[in-house]
Amino acid sequence: MSEQHPAGKTGSQRRRRTRSAGKSEPAWDISQFDVVPDKGKVRFHDLGLPDELMHAIADLGFQYCSPIQAHSLPFSLRGHDVVGRAQTGTGKTAAFLVTIICDLLNHPIEEQRYAGEARSLIIAPTRELVMQIAEDARALTKYTNLQVHTLVGGMDYDKQRKRLHQNYCDILVATPGRLLDFCGSRDVYLDQVEVLVVDEADRMLDMGFIPQVRRIIRQTPRKESRQTLLFSATFTDDVLNLAEQWTTEPTRVEIEPEQVATDAVDQKIYITSTDDKFALLKNILSTPDVDSVIVFANRRDQCRRLHEKLERLGFKTGLLSGDIPQNRRIRTLENFKSGKLKVLVATDVAGRGIHIDGISHVINYTLPEEPDDYVHRIGRTGRAGKSGVSISFACEDDAFRLEPIEELLGTKLQCEQPEL
Repeated sequence: MSEQHPAGKTGSQRRRRTRSAGKSEPAWDISQFDVVPDKGKVRFHDLGLPDELMHAIADLGFQYCSPIQAHSLPFSLRGHDVVGRAQTGTGKTAAFLVTIICDLLNHPIEEQRYAGEARSLIIAPTRELVMQIAEDARALTKYTNLQVHTLVGGMDYDKQRKRLHQNYCDILVATPGRLLDFCGSRDVYLDQVEVLVVDEADRMLDMGFIPQVRRIIRQTPRKESRQTLLFSATFTDDVLNLAEQWTTEPTRVEIEPEQVATDAVDQKIYITSTDDKFALLKNILSTPDVDSVIVFANRRDQCRRLHEKLERLGFKTGLLSGDIPQNRRIRTLENFKSGKLKVLVATDVAGRGIHIDGISHVINYTLPEEPDDYVHRIGRTGRAGKSGVSISFACEDDAFRLEPIEELLGTKLQCEQPEL
């Protein structure tokens, strides 16, 4: 299957191609997925999606669109560019994946293909987020023959390259640095990208990835010849300037973050001293209603110390931070998802990449330096229609960070003295 890409081959227009039918199961019919119309809600049935995709949506139990999906899909499915403001946990990943999958299925391939030539590209800032997006993509493409590839640092380069040469590349999900490595070695070609997604644009800015993203986008077709979807948790001037550069007459969709932060999460602020923090954490983790908890700290060394101390006390604890090898991080997340680990200690590098239903508590061992990170942290709980609890420790060193958080949320957070 693998073929060398012809030297100098370029693409100036978004290519529409034909391919064979997917792996859809003839025994399944849309009539088996009955969703009653509900006034004010948009059903996936109402969007004219291909049966192969609807079958996967039925398996996942999705019935009605979330607000970001309901507001963006009617435009993105018609080929419009979209600039969306939404937090993680609002369904934005499914919004852009549904758009991509529909585009690829509705415009199949009929001409010769080349190894490493991506039809769609999703750029995300962290390895965890890339892996989660790819997992969601594979779930939604299970009844098609669309191929999903991931390119992330910290994992075997040759294995990723070998898979690219063994299977065509329909959906490519990548971090910027590793993607540029593959483009530089001519293992990936972006000149035929039909749909481009830039996810977590504000985080890309924070992490200094925008120069890399610019280099990547310059290798894709001109913005008039591709569809571009850009999502961000916040709309700063910098984010909006990027959106203007990379999109053409986009539809702008904004989902208010305070709804995500407060509706399903019971937020508690405990006033404590630095010396008493760990004893308080131990007591909270020992209570019966704490089933699955993420403990956030700002620095890697803090996370390492917390992880070691909790393990010594017998808590089944995992560690997730930027200095942990990727294979180990994946195993840790899998063990946390399966319930083998009760506690996950993490830095903010993992905050936007963890999409796990059923997390009962989030604990901010240290308040985040950026207010947006508070919203992302507590958004790990209270997902999929369930309630959750967030507990933040405010000590003499970081209590001043509460006011910017309250300003972002538009509400006053009540502080209380905990029982040690």
